[in-house]
Amino acid sequence: MITVLGHKSPDTDSTGSPIIWAWYLNEIRQQEARAILTGEPNTEAAWMLDYWKVAKPEIVTELAPGEKVTIVDTNNAIELPASIEGAEIVEIIDHHLLAGNLTTRLPINMTLRPVACTATVMFDLIGADLDRAPRAIKGVMLTCILSDTLEFRSPTTTPHDRWVAEKLAKDLDVSIPQFATEMFRAKSDVSSFADEMLLRMDSKEYELDGRRLRVSVLETTAPEVLLARKVSLMAAMPGVAVDDGADEVLLFVVDILNEEATLLVPNDYVRRVAEQSFGVTVTGDTVVLPGVMSRKKQIIPVLKV
Repeated sequence: MITVLGHKSPDTDSTGSPIIWAWYLNEIRQQEARAILTGEPNTEAAWMLDYWKVAKPEIVTELAPGEKVTIVDTNNAIELPASIEGAEIVEIIDHHLLAGNLTTRLPINMTLRPVACTATVMFDLIGADLDRAPRAIKGVMLTCILSDTLEFRSPTTTPHDRWVAEKLAKDLDVSIPQFATEMFRAKSDVSSFADEMLLRMDSKEYELDGRRLRVSVLETTAPEVLLARKVSLMAAMPGVAVDDGADEVLLFVVDILNEEATLLVPNDYVRRVAEQSFGVTVTGDTVVLPGVMSRKKQIIPVLKV
């Protein structure tokens, strides 16, 4: 049995890609496999599962010693359960930079490609065998790509991501603009989530000059809803940092339609990071960053103090 898993705080790609690859392993490679989640999926990912009528994978936070695993949508040990150290990694499929902090017992298949989405990589790896996939698998693949590219608005989008998404949409007879609008509406509905959950919903751990950061991004078509909660969100940040072993929480509210991000600025440290990283002057408890859409390409690489 091969367990297919993505990163903690699973977004749409980290929810959908394990499902896609587990299907491929079971049906095409004839290898017994299961998809799991390592945390509760975000609202958009949950919407995807419901829309395509796909069962929610089991949430598993501990891996058994020696358990065979395929890792997707990350290659960074700190984004995975701590028990990954005792598991047997057999394959990695990803679209992020190489972290270099995972150790394998034997040589493995490892595919990292500079595209916007892991599902795009899987489209290429599966090839003609995707013709055998049920509609739901193709639908999940399309949703992952539209999510990670923000319907092609993100600077991480490549021509190949767009080509793959348009081909899948044509095969599924889906209108990308209509589908993406419905998908982003689901992503933006956070009314039922506590502040602490929002701060962890789509976040990555990152070390900056000896300080451990939780860099959180909330992508939405209704940023005013989240910014109306900025006081309580900032009040929740110290507790989340302590509970998660971090020094600071950085929260970027990404406005999908206006293609900009607003960074919440709860203290002098975050103010310094904002000013040094983005060349802005911060005068209040938020700062708008025009054109900033991607944590992977426009936030993490430029962070400095």
